[in-house]
Amino acid sequence: MGSKERIIKQKEDVRNKIIAAAWRIVKKEGWQAMSMRKIADSIDYTAPIIYGYFDNKDALLVELTRQGFLKLADRLRQAKAKHKLPAKQLEAMWFTYWDFAFDEPQYYKLMFGVDVNCYCEMGQCMETEMPSDIFSEVIEELVASSNNPNTDVCKKYYLFWSVIHGLISINMVNKGKSDKLNQEILKDAITGIIRTIVV
Repeated sequence: MGSKERIIKQKEDVRNKIIAAAWRIVKKEGWQAMSMRKIADSIDYTAPIIYGYFDNKDALLVELTRQGFLKLADRLRQAKAKHKLPAKQLEAMWFTYWDFAFDEPQYYKLMFGVDVNCYCEMGQCMETEMPSDIFSEVIEELVASSNNPNTDVCKKYYLFWSVIHGLISINMVNKGKSDKLNQEILKDAITGIIRTIVV
């Protein structure tokens, strides 16, 4: 490895250390506890070194938000790939979305501003396909095969998202109903919205 490649790798390693340290603080103490000083102290760097990689706390939070969207998009693609029919794909994808929210609550809260300030507009955080694009593509397929080919795909996506994000938020901020009841509500919501498209 040449000196240029070594320098690039060292910079990437330091950047990853900073992100990992931020993540450890968040998991232990929550988003509000994270600060550039605390990150620097936890990895024995000076604050100016941290600022050499991220201009401020918001810049670091934008990067963490971006990583969350990438993780969610990857999971949605995997769920979609397990089914051939658009209705089944949508159901699997929305259940995956739900699971992501509770498997990765720190990411979800930051990504969607649940109990924490949202630092990044979804489109600004991604250099690739957004989760909303993945959902909309499948909704579009379902609409194309329905009796209502003029259905507004964007409206249907926001209907799905509003209901499911709302249910997630209720459960995150104030513990909602039992898991069994939540799963039934989620299934009813998804099935009901799909029915409005295909009928």
